[in-house]
Amino acid sequence: MFDYTARSDLLEGRVILVTGAGRGIGAAAAKAYAAHGATVLLLGKTEANLTQVYDEIEAAGHPQPAVIPFNLETALPHQYDELAAMIETEFGHLDGLLHNASIIGPRTPLEQLSGENFMRVMHVNVNAMFMLTSTLLPLLKLSKDASVVFTSSSVGRKGRAYWGAYGVSKFATEGLMQTLADEVDSVSAVRANSINPGATRTSMRAQAYPGENPLNNPTPEEIMPVYLYLMGPDSTGVNGQAFNAQ
Repeated sequence: MFDYTARSDLLEGRVILVTGAGRGIGAAAAKAYAAHGATVLLLGKTEANLTQVYDEIEAAGHPQPAVIPFNLETALPHQYDELAAMIETEFGHLDGLLHNASIIGPRTPLEQLSGENFMRVMHVNVNAMFMLTSTLLPLLKLSKDASVVFTSSSVGRKGRAYWGAYGVSKFATEGLMQTLADEVDSVSAVRANSINPGATRTSMRAQAYPGENPLNNPTPEEIMPVYLYLMGPDSTGVNGQAFNAQ
């Protein structure tokens, strides 16, 4: 496991947006960020899940989060602009952006993968992530110390059979991270890095590996050290790096 212990006030006063915040790693990250002082913007497509995370953060006495129902699969360009305008009006700037939301799609040989399925996965995992990044970058540049964290995968670092669109989308994720990191390097207070969570006890992992015993994998809460490290001031100056949570 990534070796880092976050101090309790690590993210005090920071505004951090988490995509896919309703469950799994996204929910764990949102709660961890809130527990360390951040105001967390919970973005996801299922409002009931987001509300549950909101309630847990509120009940724990952490800074009041915000629920942002937003469907990355269907959102149109103007909706990204409206999202950015809302965040600017309500919060003034953004200190962190965790790209956590993604879909697996069919695990099948490329030869049998339909164009429709390929494009759907690429749209959610790459196009929507690009739109969110480019639209929110001006708000991140208003921060004194901003971090963009991309969620990668081992299959986005070395190609593996039958991972199809998902694997390709994670290679694209690493490419987007590296391109952004190079562009912001030394010219703004924004940094960009990626995290490969590794095998984690989530519903998405169960979908990908139905025969696996989930109890052999760490919980999302157990892999949070690297997520906290990259969102806080201790990683200032760290840019363009690919991290492993485990």
